Order: sequence, then structure tokens, then C-alpha cells
Amino acid sequence: MPSFDIISEVDLVEVRNAVDNSARELETRFDFRGVDASIKLEKEAVKITTESDFQLSQLVSILRSNLAKRYVDAQSMEQQATTRTGKSFSCVVEFKQGVDQAIAKKVVKLIKEAKLKVQASIQGDKVRITGKKRDDLQATMAAIREAELGQPLQFDNFRD
Repeated sequence: MPSFDIISEVDLVEVRNAVDNSARELETRFDFRGVDASIKLEKEAVKITTESDFQLSQLVSILRSNLAKRYVDAQSMEQQATTRTGKSFSCVVEFKQGVDQAIAKKVVKLIKEAKLKVQASIQGDKVRITGKKRDDLQATMAAIREAELGQPLQFDNFRD
């Protein structure tokens, strides 16, 4: 029986490359000369530290543009609240890995509302779609691509 999995993964190698490019750009930017600012990758999160709130938003936009150049979807970024410690502002940007329960339920509901002849089952951090025909699975993929679910989704493990 044909099937495929809906997953949500971010390539951490590309994230590391984007962070490195952002750090290089930070060193050469005129508006950050003489400013104590840094951008670092710590495990699966990016920590951004600078002297003002405005500069923090500038660094986040630099990171976002470098992620876009590396084909990492900006919807996978999740910026935490800004914290102020003394004279420095910092925030942590995390990346969504795996399909959340709420998104998985939205996907199952979307498939049922579209009345496609497939079955969807939530399996941990992925959603498995099975159907009798390959065309039904491709129609399901098209319907999911068109939907705005707030998280980038990829299709994996397609079996015929």
C-alpha cells in the first residue's frame, strides 16, 4: 500500500553556515563598529547578544536573510523573549524540529475536509499518510503544500 511521511526538519549544517556568515557580516558592518555584539550557535539554538534592542532586531534580520540564502525556511525560526542583563540585550532563536501535535491535528483535519481517499495517522513527531493509489497521495501533498500551517513541512519515505 503506497504511503509517505510528513516531517518537519531543519538542516543544522545549513543553520551553522548561516550563523557563521552572519558573524562575518557583523564584523564588517559599519553600524556595529565598536559595539559589543555577538551571534553564536549553541547546540540547536542561536544566541544573539548586543547593546540595544534595535541592534538585536537588526541581528535577527541579518540571521534571517542568511538563512534564506541557505534555503532554510524562516517559518522554522522561533524567537524567544528578549532578556536584558545590565547593559546587554539577548535573545535565543530556536528552530522547530518535528511536527507538533497541534500541526499534526490540523493536517489530519485538512485531509478529512478535502475528502481525499487516504488515511492519516499521527506517529510521534511525524504524520503517516497511506492510500490505495499514488494519485491520491500526490493530491494530498498538493493540498498540504497549499495550506498555511505555520511550519515548513517536508515529504519523506514515499513508498509505492
